[in-house]
Amino acid sequence: MFKNCRKKNDVNSSRSQKKSIADLTDAELKGKRVLVRCDLNVPLDGKTITDDTRVRSSIPTIEYLVLKGAIVTVCSHLGRPKDGPEDKFSLGPCAVRMSELLKTDVKLTSDCIGDEVNEIVADAKEGDVIMLENTRFYKEETKNETEFVKKLAAPFDLFVNDAFGTAHRAHASTEGVTKFLSPAVSGFLLAKELEYLDGAVSSGKKPMAAIVGGSKVSSKITVLNSLLDKCDKIIIGGGMVFTFLKAKGLGVGTSLVEDDFVDTAKEVLAKAEKLGKAILLPKDIIIADAFSADANYKTVPVDEIPEGWMGLDNGPETTEEQKAALTDCKIIIMNGPMGVFEFEKFSTGTFAIVNILADLSKNGDCITIIGGGDSVAATELSGRAGDMSHISTGGGASLELLEGKVLPGVAALADK
Repeated sequence: MFKNCRKKNDVNSSRSQKKSIADLTDAELKGKRVLVRCDLNVPLDGKTITDDTRVRSSIPTIEYLVLKGAIVTVCSHLGRPKDGPEDKFSLGPCAVRMSELLKTDVKLTSDCIGDEVNEIVADAKEGDVIMLENTRFYKEETKNETEFVKKLAAPFDLFVNDAFGTAHRAHASTEGVTKFLSPAVSGFLLAKELEYLDGAVSSGKKPMAAIVGGSKVSSKITVLNSLLDKCDKIIIGGGMVFTFLKAKGLGVGTSLVEDDFVDTAKEVLAKAEKLGKAILLPKDIIIADAFSADANYKTVPVDEIPEGWMGLDNGPETTEEQKAALTDCKIIIMNGPMGVFEFEKFSTGTFAIVNILADLSKNGDCITIIGGGDSVAATELSGRAGDMSHISTGGGASLELLEGKVLPGVAALADK
């Protein structure tokens, strides 16, 4: 089943040395009570899931464990409950959707620890699937408190982490339980994330490019500096562009600027020049007289943004330069949009870059990796998600992995 998690552009790399469920024998799984940490932090409209991607992404691992005769119990957080259980953060809708996808009843417990959970798990049969209620109904979850961890782990024999989106957090259900359950291994989704994000960056394939967008330099500066050491070309887009343009002495009108990071932007540009790396900033900009879907707009050269106007998207000349720069690349990582793609008038630059990546991935030997919520959303909206090599399920986790940080939820797993 693991081979089905890969796309045509396999990464030939120093793949993660952490064990996955594919490394366990049938005897290690059959009849065993397995705790599976999934990322079921789905968007909800009342009790209706508006995007079930995270539920669907968890299915291959659960199906595999069921096939091997394990007794599967899923746990996850949902939202940010403030003080104990809140009905609006119940995992009930996720249990319903998972039941539909698995074509079997997924029983939701009323708690994630305690006698009821222990009894339900003890009475379950091979192939049964259970879901624990939201682990963040307990503050001890995020504090990773030992007594809570012991209670959470108590009914189980082994642990599978398949929640890449929370692997950068040392919480009870991501890191704590590994101290009491053995083996602790990755599921297929987490293994695939590590294979692409960690593997692609360390593979040595060149040229390698990164597309870094979004609104703020402050949220991306660490990953920018890290990617400069690894990439040959970096395309900067979105609101963060204007801090860089100001660092180059250009006027930016009323565009978003982080004045506290202008000097930081200068340092990034200087570092790129010293390393001989290319940083591509826009040549032309689509500007508007207001931050609104109905604003008046026009395209201007990057050095001619008038007072009272703000940049909201890349212009066509910029897109053509980006296409030319990416054509020979073997690995491209995208994290962040090129503009305010939520407004149709200012979506062209983002969807253009998504189409460029999709075409390169589909028609050649380029590995394309999409990470970050807005990038993923734009890719899904474009209809080209299926043409990408890999779409990451974790925003913060993917950034930290690209920065070279150790993810606690990964580090805690068993080595091969």
